[in-house]
Amino acid sequence: MSEQDETPTTYDVQAVQEKWLPVWDELEPFRADDGSEREKKYALTMFPYPSGDLHMGHAEVTALHDVIARYWRLRGYEVMNPMGWDSFGLPAENAAIRNDEHPATYTYANIETQYESFKRYAVGFDWSRRLHTSDPEYYRWTQWLFLKFRERGLAYRKNSPVNWCPNDQTVLANEQVVDGRCERCGAEVTKRELTQWYFKITDYAQRLLDDMEPLERSWPDRVITAQRNWIGRSEGAHVEFVVEGRAEPVTVYTTRPDTLFGATFMVVAADAALASEIVADDRRADLEAYRDEVRKASDIDRLATDRPKTGVDLGVTATNPVTGERVPVWASDYVLADYGTGAIMAVPAHDQRDLDFARVFDLPVRRVVDTGEPNPEETYEATTGDGTYVNSGPLDGLTDKAAGIRTIIQRLEAEGTGRGTVNFRLRDWLLSRQRYWGVPIPVVHCEKCGEVGVPYDQLPLELPDLRGADLKPRGVSPLAAATDWVEVACPDCGGPARRDTDTMDTFVDSSWYFLRYCSPHYTDGPFDEELVRRWMPADIYIGGVEHAVLHLLYARFFTKVLHDMGMVDFVEPFAAQLNQGFVINRGKKMSKSLGNGVSLGEQLAEFGVDAVRLTLVFAGPPEDDIDWSEMSPGGSLRFLQRAWRLSGDVRSPAGRPFAVEGGDQALRKVTARTLHDAAELVEAYRFNVMVARVMELVNATRKAIDSGPGPDDPAVREATEVVAMLLSMVAPYTAEEMWERLGHQPSVANAGWPQVDPALLVEDSVTAVVQVQGKVRARLEVSPAIAEAELEALALAHPDVVRAVDGREVRKVVVRAPKLVNVVV
Repeated sequence: MSEQDETPTTYDVQAVQEKWLPVWDELEPFRADDGSEREKKYALTMFPYPSGDLHMGHAEVTALHDVIARYWRLRGYEVMNPMGWDSFGLPAENAAIRNDEHPATYTYANIETQYESFKRYAVGFDWSRRLHTSDPEYYRWTQWLFLKFRERGLAYRKNSPVNWCPNDQTVLANEQVVDGRCERCGAEVTKRELTQWYFKITDYAQRLLDDMEPLERSWPDRVITAQRNWIGRSEGAHVEFVVEGRAEPVTVYTTRPDTLFGATFMVVAADAALASEIVADDRRADLEAYRDEVRKASDIDRLATDRPKTGVDLGVTATNPVTGERVPVWASDYVLADYGTGAIMAVPAHDQRDLDFARVFDLPVRRVVDTGEPNPEETYEATTGDGTYVNSGPLDGLTDKAAGIRTIIQRLEAEGTGRGTVNFRLRDWLLSRQRYWGVPIPVVHCEKCGEVGVPYDQLPLELPDLRGADLKPRGVSPLAAATDWVEVACPDCGGPARRDTDTMDTFVDSSWYFLRYCSPHYTDGPFDEELVRRWMPADIYIGGVEHAVLHLLYARFFTKVLHDMGMVDFVEPFAAQLNQGFVINRGKKMSKSLGNGVSLGEQLAEFGVDAVRLTLVFAGPPEDDIDWSEMSPGGSLRFLQRAWRLSGDVRSPAGRPFAVEGGDQALRKVTARTLHDAAELVEAYRFNVMVARVMELVNATRKAIDSGPGPDDPAVREATEVVAMLLSMVAPYTAEEMWERLGHQPSVANAGWPQVDPALLVEDSVTAVVQVQGKVRARLEVSPAIAEAELEALALAHPDVVRAVDGREVRKVVVRAPKLVNVVV
């Protein structure tokens, strides 16, 4: 940005901010009208946790989001742009405990702080739709949905090994474990055996996969890939191994049933119930001791390929269904209890982990696919490619893997020892949390009746206040100590019962909040179904890529269940998605420990809201990280002051229509081209380039005022009004002040998008760039309608191009008329 202009003393950034905030509060320019006949657009951004004031990440995502929402409003759409708070859950609760406050007190105080900060930051939210997930009016319907899911068999309770965060003292869903650590606090995750509540998301695995196909055009590739990988569909077979001393065969899942002839042993997850069921009595003590060690390791550690292989011989054998061989059964930590059936057939010649295990315990290795590589039996390096079947009975000599798989599956099905099947990596969603600050699970436990749902007319089941109680995490929910709340009469039989003392994971709250925005004060259900039909799916959803699996997967699941319940008429909640990058400093993520934190409040105080917003939008493409140390909010402020000064220099009257022949045509063409390009750039999410176009228009307008037709020319007013309108998407205070100085009533947000006269977009000439070996050597002013052959001839004849070619042979000339010629020598 140019720094050539001196800062004017008449432009007081803070005074302008204080001036317009109360005006906007009164006008409510962004309040959406449910009954409007205009075409509707729903702009949605991920709502924040209220664990402190807004930070630079919030500043970036809302600045980017606001460009789209304000653009749609200028284009004439009825826009819903709501905001609320994800106010239950660990982030808010942990922050409250650190500050020695009750979570409700701390959370709602932070909400008010963030609310005032959002308003000062001038994001165009419709505050009439504000919601907090910790309000009983909201979580009444979270509980209602839980009970409806339970009625459909989608919410259930079971005992199983679960991820345990020793710091937060609560269980975690698989999706909340990142590289073996809690994604909230970073503590190393271990395993515990607990009875917990789950949502049966696996029932929707195939639909979650299939319905992504139409999203490929409007969702980021990395999000689509992350979702597909997490769902993890694979085709293979369930194969039954008869285990010595067990009536029921053990079923294993494999994607390569054609390698069954090479299965020389079997491995069961050490922490699976199956291991305890089949272990020989004289090996039981060894297994229990081994399991104690296994529980200390995370799933990520257990699956690491370089981890030393350990295990226990269970003292039993299983029968390989295609060879009839008796193979030993082992327990090990490199098989997970919740993958497939918790047991695998080990084919060491063609799986490196199996081979490493076989080498440690001197188990047999048999090659069944000859890939042309050295024999794994000799090298202890597994071969995984395709090749010719060997040592495989009826498959010997075959080279078609697909045919081999089909043949073995047909044999298994004919003999009743297996069947072809589809498997998913996705596991059911564990939603119980042993913490206080969350939605109480609306179930009571009665010795006579079992699990009983709280009657719908008794919702919401509110959290007890527990002020003064010790809410620090101890592995058991603090609710368990609230005897008066826990001990109740059974809704069915009236006998003594106990409430469930776990609370729901906050991801349950955020799996449907976007639907509640459509009717946040509705009391007859979680949302007004007619209004949801009008507004949903959301036209854009903006937020961090860190939610590519967790939140987005759960929200998609909820939407599909609600569709099956007949409550919504769509199966995907978000039509398009945009991920923003991170705001870093000096090449690293901001951190107090690194001393590179940047205070949003300090930046706003020094440079003003508009300069910070403009800097974040102009920094680069939305998905790129922004290194604040390389940014210049001071330069942004100086540009805004230059734009603001234009509005004071305009001398032509407001409201005068422009004719094609009126005013300075050169400036009018720049203005028209800027408007035309700005629309295309915003819709392509190239906000930074749109800002660059506005800067060019400011320069052109200043030139027209100072050394052109002057401030009385109507083209100067037209250009300045377009500058104000376009800046309103990025720098609303400056734009509003300019709009008033230009003689208009507030708000510029309602200015509308000017019509572009097509005649002004016709170019008399364009600049064609000529490159030699990829380097620019010449520029030619040519007709927009120039033919490729003529452009090539002009380019090759240009003296600078002739010098660059320097007599060498021209191998190829690439012409993209009228703007580019590339000469290859």
